[in-house]
Amino acid sequence: MSLTSLLLLADSRLPAGAHAHSGGLEAAVAAGRVNDAADLHGFLLGRLTTAGLTGAAFTAAALWAARAVPTHAAGSSDDSPFADLDTEYEARTPSPAQRRASRALGRQLIRAAQAGWPHPAFGAAAAVHPDGPHQPIALGTAGAAAGLDPFDAAVAAALGSVSGPASAATRLLGIDPDAVTAVLAALEPLVQDTAAAAVAAARGPAAELPSFSAPRLDISAQHHSTWEVRLFAS
Repeated sequence: MSLTSLLLLADSRLPAGAHAHSGGLEAAVAAGRVNDAADLHGFLLGRLTTAGLTGAAFTAAALWAARAVPTHAAGSSDDSPFADLDTEYEARTPSPAQRRASRALGRQLIRAAQAGWPHPAFGAAAAVHPDGPHQPIALGTAGAAAGLDPFDAAVAAALGSVSGPASAATRLLGIDPDAVTAVLAALEPLVQDTAAAAVAAARGPAAELPSFSAPRLDISAQHHSTWEVRLFAS
């Protein structure tokens, strides 16, 4: 495992589009549910233990699938090892707005990661859907290409589920960035625990992967997608 590769994949400066998404925080702030650092901690904790755990498990499973892609793979939706994973993640994402956001992030991540770690699995991942793979499928593929192990890829996914909204909080709430850092640091042990649980769950069939949901995030995402003026795409 390359620590450098892990840091690069988890870096917010990776041009994967995450900076344009708030992970539902913009809608939560507008609804008055998140107003300060304490509220932010609660929001991120809820996101980590629901959508974050599900995404991290699919990321680990996608990494294992990517390792099975032959070096001569051409990339076809008919034989993609990611097809079942992408279908199952779609089923766990009931909000059409969140589905679009996830696939947009997946497309951008594939482009960015393929530039840094060329690998035939990217073609197979991109082939699962005309709009690109869901973000966890893309992240797992990138993790395999970069030489990560499943746990570290799951850590990147779990951390990303909270670091993106945390970054958006500085713009949406105008709170001290140091306070946001303190919130993320407090969540670090839970990020590790979430990644460990995700890897353990990812060893099963795609249909049996975690399906923890956050209905309020789904509903808020749909409302947010209708706004004429917004800072973030989701």
